[in-house]
Amino acid sequence: MMTVTTDILKTLNDQQRAAVTQTEGPVLVFAGAGSGKTRVLTHRIAYLIREKGVRPWHILAVTFTNKAAKEMKERIEGLLGEGANGLWTGTFHGTCARILREHGEAMGLDRNFTIYDDYDQVQLVKEAMEAENVDQKIYKPRAILDLISKAKEQLVLPDEFGRRFVGSTERIANRVYAAYQAKLRLNRALDFDDLIMYTVLLFRDHPDVLAHYQDKFRYVLVDEYQDINFSQYTLVHNIAEKHHNIFCVGDDDQSIYRWRGADVGIILQFETDYPDASVYKLERNYRSTKKILEAAHAIVRRNVDRAEKKLWTENDEGVDIQVIDASNEIDEANLIARSIQDKVSIGGHSYSDIVVLYRMNAQSRVFEEAMINNRIPHRLVGTVRFYERREIKDVLAYLRLAANPHESVSLRRVINIPARGIGQTSMSRLEQFAVSEQITLYEALRRVREATDIPAKARGSMEKFAEIVHHLNEMRDNVTVRRLTEEVLTVTGYLDALAEERTMEARTRMENVKELLSVTENFQSSVENPTLSAFLEQVALISDIDTLDESGNAVTLMTLHSAKGLEFPVVYIVGMEEGLFPHRRSLEDREELAEERRLCYVGMTRARKELLFSYAHQRMLMGQVSGSDMSRFIREIPEEVVADTAPRRRRASADTTWKRDFQPRRTASTATYRPAQKVFHEQFGQGIVLNCSGSGSDEVVTVAFEGNGVKKLQVSFANLRVV
Repeated sequence: MMTVTTDILKTLNDQQRAAVTQTEGPVLVFAGAGSGKTRVLTHRIAYLIREKGVRPWHILAVTFTNKAAKEMKERIEGLLGEGANGLWTGTFHGTCARILREHGEAMGLDRNFTIYDDYDQVQLVKEAMEAENVDQKIYKPRAILDLISKAKEQLVLPDEFGRRFVGSTERIANRVYAAYQAKLRLNRALDFDDLIMYTVLLFRDHPDVLAHYQDKFRYVLVDEYQDINFSQYTLVHNIAEKHHNIFCVGDDDQSIYRWRGADVGIILQFETDYPDASVYKLERNYRSTKKILEAAHAIVRRNVDRAEKKLWTENDEGVDIQVIDASNEIDEANLIARSIQDKVSIGGHSYSDIVVLYRMNAQSRVFEEAMINNRIPHRLVGTVRFYERREIKDVLAYLRLAANPHESVSLRRVINIPARGIGQTSMSRLEQFAVSEQITLYEALRRVREATDIPAKARGSMEKFAEIVHHLNEMRDNVTVRRLTEEVLTVTGYLDALAEERTMEARTRMENVKELLSVTENFQSSVENPTLSAFLEQVALISDIDTLDESGNAVTLMTLHSAKGLEFPVVYIVGMEEGLFPHRRSLEDREELAEERRLCYVGMTRARKELLFSYAHQRMLMGQVSGSDMSRFIREIPEEVVADTAPRRRRASADTTWKRDFQPRRTASTATYRPAQKVFHEQFGQGIVLNCSGSGSDEVVTVAFEGNGVKKLQVSFANLRVV
């Protein structure tokens, strides 16, 4: 008869089993792409509870996305059922928000604090810049916010900022940082970085609170350890310090978030931090073919500062990696669209098997157009998300005011939505009144009769708005989130105002608002404690990948960064050109280039069956046209795993000869046509020459035809006429 323990361990390979059963002391698991990382994490938790008798509430497991946290929780419940009740699993930000709601009052935080998303943060920085008389045309709010965020990731407070960050922009950021934090306090709000920074400060300044969580969490598990920053590292290190049972899973080869504070050095110094650590390497890949793994390793192995490892698999050799050679970005998109159609019509794939990955969001436009023109169903990840649509943010702003009336960003957003006759002049006078009385905007609204310089009609509208907010605030703890949302729509007349517009756009916005009601209903039935604060927290901490709809038969278009953690049978990585991928800013920075290699490795290892690259000889991007050289990453792939599709498109060796073989074909003096020349074709109509290559009977001209796209034609048969 099989025991429970045997059942938990039976699906694990030797290295996975060794990591799972090493329950005491610090453990680091280098988990390569597709090596069963989540399986190790979840089975270790199950093993601790079932075999070692650890109570679920003594275990903390943190990761980076809601999607990953949800998957982890579901798998653990699948292994243990109700035996997992009380386990803390969640994102870093969600976990810290929970700690601060429980103990943040010790450092003066309101239990019902609002979490500001990216939009709110930028708005508040603008307010702080106005208060400090900083010219926003010279100093961009986003750049100032990035500096503030960087400081918080390093646990640098406003009074320390000037000593740590030096420069003209930094001097301005120093002033704005202090004003920004003061406004957050006044609004009883925290931004994303505050959630972690304040938790670390709470532990530092209140040892009793730290002791409480050290006793509570005797086993700490961290997912994606290669992506943590200094504040996150300090957080988990402090919690695990007493019992020393910290279990970290990650892969330095997949560290791709340096630009937002991630420090790959943290995972590489684990054995320095914990000299008694046990280290395991998961190198067996269950996802990709041998050829894909060989190609990916050829690129990432060139990084100097990495843990030595190489993925292997028992999967098939697989098909050769293909390289698509295009004249320009339009030709590239059309070639890939036709390739996708072939994969579906001839190769037996579904559209949902396929993903197109690009380095920058700006590259997506031509691919989306190609999908539309070729009638290929597709989903675009990273565009305007549901929760960022105007009407959704409006309703959420009312809900946030119900939770925290003192929150000014939401108040400013909806005080005149729907229109109440409160103009900008009246609003400015209300703000001046609030500043002079040193009160919040909401408190100023409650005392608006004292602001005699505001017209009587506007004062009356402001009083009515304050009454709505007060009413919603009074209701919040007595009704469900759905019922409160319905009340928002009723008392504000929001849906009625949209209905009166009688436009297609207004109808779409009404449908989105009604969909929000469905979201609140689902929330009600899917969480243990469905409070308004929990709902708003969930919405604030959601990410692009959390909203990815994987249902439906459609090609996915997304950035390489967004693809982390996903897998597809067929992967296209496009724009493989020097200066684009690797990005131009990495070409003279060794660490930046190492990160670009890791990003390429991540993209390649998303592929299960087929991997295709594309590059263009000429590209227009963000208004600039430039000639392009094929990316070094393609050159570094071993020839034996790359398809030799045609002599002209043959992959060059990884030496200097590639520049000769793969330079954009320039029009020779003997060429029949020249770039920018207008021509006419009997079938395709009028067009403009983009490129001309070859000579004699092999001469080929590339033409962009109006309404018919880009075509490559053999000159000897094309019968083109110059116009």
